[in-house]
Amino acid sequence: MKFYDCATAPSPRLVRMFIAEKGLGDAIETVEVNLGEQEQLGDAFLAINPFATVPVLETDDGERFLSTQGCWRYLEETQPDPVLLGRDARERAAIADWSWRCEIEGFLAVGEGMRNRAKRLADRALTGPHNYAQIPELAERGVTRTGHFFEMLDDELATREYVAGDAFSAADILAFVAVEFAGWLKLTLPEDAANAKRWFDTVKARPSASL
Repeated sequence: MKFYDCATAPSPRLVRMFIAEKGLGDAIETVEVNLGEQEQLGDAFLAINPFATVPVLETDDGERFLSTQGCWRYLEETQPDPVLLGRDARERAAIADWSWRCEIEGFLAVGEGMRNRAKRLADRALTGPHNYAQIPELAERGVTRTGHFFEMLDDELATREYVAGDAFSAADILAFVAVEFAGWLKLTLPEDAANAKRWFDTVKARPSASL
C-alpha cells in the first residue's frame, strides 16, 4: 500500500496516527506531498486525487481512498487488531457519532479560523482544486467555535476516560489532532479544563501522537 501524506498538515496526520496505532508503519509506503509548494494542484497529483487533498490511501491493486473515514475503514477491515472503530454495534455507533462531532465542532472549526486568516492562504480559504477568497468573519467565528469545542470536550470527558467511551479509539485521534491544530490559532485547552487536559496528556503519551 501507499499513503500520500504531508508531514506538516493536520488532515493526513489523522491517518498517520491510525496507521501507527495499527502497527502498519513499516508495511505501508509513505509518499510525501508538498502542500506548501502546492504540489497537490499539479497534474501528477490530480491524476491520483482530483479533489487535490491528502490523505490518500492506495491499495496494492491500485484502488484509492480519498478521505480520512475511507482510509480508516479500509485499514480497520483489513487489520482489525487493535480495534479503533468499535468492538460491537454500540461502540461503532458511539465512535462514529463522536468522530463526526469532533470533526464538525473541532477540526473544521479550527480550519475555518485558520484558512480564513492566514495571509499565505489568501485565495485558498477551502481545500481542493478551486480557489476561494477568505471571509474574515469566518475566521472570527472559527476561533469562537473552537473555544466552544474545548468546553464541550471538557464537559464530556468528566464522565469517561476517552472521547467515545472507556477505550482509546479513532474519535480520540480526531479530537487530539483538532486540539493540537488549534495551536495554529494560538488556542490551547483552558487551564481549568481539568478533564480535557487529563485526557489530552494521556493521548499525547501514546507513541502515535509524536507523528
